[in-house]
Amino acid sequence: MVRADGVDLEQGGEGEAFEELVAKISDPAERPEALARLLDALADAARPRVVRRLGPSAQRALYEKVAGFASVQLVDLVTPDRGDLEEVRHLGRNTLPAFRIFEKRLCRLPGVPADRPGTLAGYNHQAMSVVTGPGYFVARDDPDRGEVLIDYGELPEARPPAWPPIQSNERGLARFVYGFMIDRLRRVSEHVTIGSAARKGREMGSYFVLARVD
Repeated sequence: MVRADGVDLEQGGEGEAFEELVAKISDPAERPEALARLLDALADAARPRVVRRLGPSAQRALYEKVAGFASVQLVDLVTPDRGDLEEVRHLGRNTLPAFRIFEKRLCRLPGVPADRPGTLAGYNHQAMSVVTGPGYFVARDDPDRGEVLIDYGELPEARPPAWPPIQSNERGLARFVYGFMIDRLRRVSEHVTIGSAARKGREMGSYFVLARVD
């Protein structure tokens, strides 16, 4: 897609796309639909690189901006064309002081309807997993709000063979990183979501942005 100003969002122009994204996030007059169009126009390889540049203030503003914009469901995180136990990567960046680059990897378990799964299995893939544990979770829809909940208090019953062993999030260092946490995901575009973390029902002021890899 080549914009009127000549920037080719599919072949390059990632810096320009990032600057435009940040400008749209910070502009109260810009609607979430404009953000979705910009991100949808990016090449698949470029999209994660662009959103992974978003800092804490931009992520916080983005989370607030897309509240109530459009629903996101489990089928958007692991699309029906994916097979059972097939890994789907969501490349992310969080607003923590360190180790900001990470991935949420998800899959649909066997026996779950592909077009209406009740839950998905997933874990956090990041550099400090050897210390903090893999951070396993179960994802489920929040139909009342059109959002997805990532629950670290519930562990999946199975995993793909290549994933690390399932471990509790209430033991060792994992307790301080993932214990008693539930993340809430909101839709930004077809591939991009923005999340906020809460512990024991209290918002932590910690955000993360994700871009699904097809």
